Amino acid sequence: CAISDVQAACQDAIVTQELLKEGFHRDLLVKVELSAVGEDAGGCAVAARTHLPPGIYVDPYELASLQQHNLTKVVLIPDVIDVEAPEYLATNLLILLYMEPDPRCSRCFRAALPVHGRYHRPAEESEEALVVLKSPEVLVCCCENRLSAECWKPAEVEAPCSGQNVGPCQWYSVTHKLAYEESILQVPVGLRQHSSLVCVVTLLTTVLCSSMILAAVCKYGHFS
Repeated sequence: CAISDVQAACQDAIVTQELLKEGFHRDLLVKVELSAVGEDAGGCAVAARTHLPPGIYVDPYELASLQQHNLTKVVLIPDVIDVEAPEYLATNLLILLYMEPDPRCSRCFRAALPVHGRYHRPAEESEEALVVLKSPEVLVCCCENRLSAECWKPAEVEAPCSGQNVGPCQWYSVTHKLAYEESILQVPVGLRQHSSLVCVVTLLTTVLCSSMILAAVCKYGHFS
């Protein structure tokens, strides 16, 4: 009976992850409800740690602008990202997304982050590539409250609490229940059988535009 009660208590932490919008440019929305810390989660810093597969990336320049205006707090590992690389030349990205308290719920936290799909190789049949995003790990640092010892374990995360530039604090990984096991990003891709047509159209467009530029230079240019 004691084991069953502990498992029930630990499973009260619920995580929901959604990919909003359509196409290559999305918003990653993460919501967490921490029932395991009691009725009030005040004094707790909450973060979501997740691995982005090569098919998804975060634009560091866009992120810097958002953080400058205090619209989001994120740690990227690595912090240098090639935003032009296609999916087959990219690597995984680890993000630590700091979450804000939800004013409508004392035990709820949420955060949103813009993410972008990378270009994929042309496919044989399907016009979409599927990028699977696993559910994040929930990290908690509570200064005033304590989680049940059966529900958390120390996490190997060297990061400050709440995204502030202070020394790292002790984060704990919380056992939680997933609303969805994973999210799927559908990225449009080209078809291999269209390669010849694309090459011909690209070549003709390049020749036409180059000819128009050359004609304009010859007509209106001033040569000494």
